[in-house]
Amino acid sequence: MKGVSTEQLREWDKRHVWHPFTQMQDWEKDQPIVIARGEGSWLIDTDGNRYLDGVASMWTNVHGHCRRELNEALKQQVDRLEHATMLGLAGEQSILLAHRLAGITPTGLDRFFYSDNGSTAMEVAVKMAFQYQVHRGRPERKRFITFRHAYHGDTLGAVSVGGIDIYHSTFRPLLFDAIQAPAPYCYRCEMGCNDPATCGMTCAGALEALMKQHGATCAGLVIEPLLQGAGGMLVQPPGFLKRVRELCDLHGLLMITDEVATGFGRTGRMFACEHEGVVPDIMALSKGIAAGYLPLAVTVTTEEVYAAFMGEYAELKTFFHGHTFSGNPLACAVALKSLELFEQDRLLDALQPKIARLAERLQEFARLPHVGDVRQCGLAAGIELVEDAPTKRPYPWEQKVGVRVCLEARKHGIFSRPLGNTIVVFPPLAIKPDELDLLLDGLERAIRTVTAD
Repeated sequence: MKGVSTEQLREWDKRHVWHPFTQMQDWEKDQPIVIARGEGSWLIDTDGNRYLDGVASMWTNVHGHCRRELNEALKQQVDRLEHATMLGLAGEQSILLAHRLAGITPTGLDRFFYSDNGSTAMEVAVKMAFQYQVHRGRPERKRFITFRHAYHGDTLGAVSVGGIDIYHSTFRPLLFDAIQAPAPYCYRCEMGCNDPATCGMTCAGALEALMKQHGATCAGLVIEPLLQGAGGMLVQPPGFLKRVRELCDLHGLLMITDEVATGFGRTGRMFACEHEGVVPDIMALSKGIAAGYLPLAVTVTTEEVYAAFMGEYAELKTFFHGHTFSGNPLACAVALKSLELFEQDRLLDALQPKIARLAERLQEFARLPHVGDVRQCGLAAGIELVEDAPTKRPYPWEQKVGVRVCLEARKHGIFSRPLGNTIVVFPPLAIKPDELDLLLDGLERAIRTVTAD
């Protein structure tokens, strides 16, 4: 509708729209930004104000907003076919994308099951792992090991393997039981270790003990490789992921890596598991796969897992799972073009100086009086704010310090969204160096203002 004012849009928003992960009582008291356009790393509201997209539109944007080549790929595909089901039909674009992905995923991961978002990709992974064990004559392997502070999505299967109480505890009566291992949250180590350089990864030892106790009843282990995102940008120590792979092999568990947030360059390599030479049995991909343009996800697995589902029709070994928009050709066409741009722009190479610059600037944040910890993995970081740094005492929830910092950052042209009292740095991968500095300058000013004693 042309000519609708910002105030009218805000009124209709408050009257009709229920926003995700949002306390609507607070929202209805606020004057929300109404976004109408995007250019590169910038979002532009209905009044023409510009905001640097500090969270890559919920961790999805890769090449910037409204990249011409991606727009053209979408326009060309929509003139040919908008959607056709994959139930009983093959799709040109989904075939081309699967073939392209098979050339860049870790060796042996070359079977692709399409869905439409990270939650569904993980739901597929969990069901696939369990059914695999059933077909291999191991129906007793029906549990999963996961980690505290884990987030794998919001469908019930994905919530069952999650480990963030504020998101998941309400739904506990609806969930299947998972076994939670300690997360390598070094700043607040639940094992009581104070120095990750000398602790010998005690958390990995705890995981090993759990596997010895429960491994024979478990179908798989679920992990966010290198970086637990929604749990607070928690970065795993070097060697942890590789040790998890070894333990899964030792105890016969399928290793499921949730690369929804870490995949497609975020950690500095195409996939996070590459950093330690780990090849999972099942890998979930979404977010950056279509460069932030359209909902798309794939659950990737090995020939061994795929083969377990082969059989006569009457054996009912079929994987009875699917989504209406699986392999949507519009999303697949954009994803294919995005992969072309990775090569054309040499994006992974271009990331390295930005990753180094982020590391340099984070050391400045670490010296602020109310910054307890800074954590970085590639072009992603978390800045944990505390009320008292020497004792690591957190700010009370009631003070909403993280929220207030992000609201203050808007005054400096920055859009960000916190994880509790952890400030997130997660810009589009194509952000320019001067824009990255602008983002960090704005966040630093906002932190100083809100936490001033």
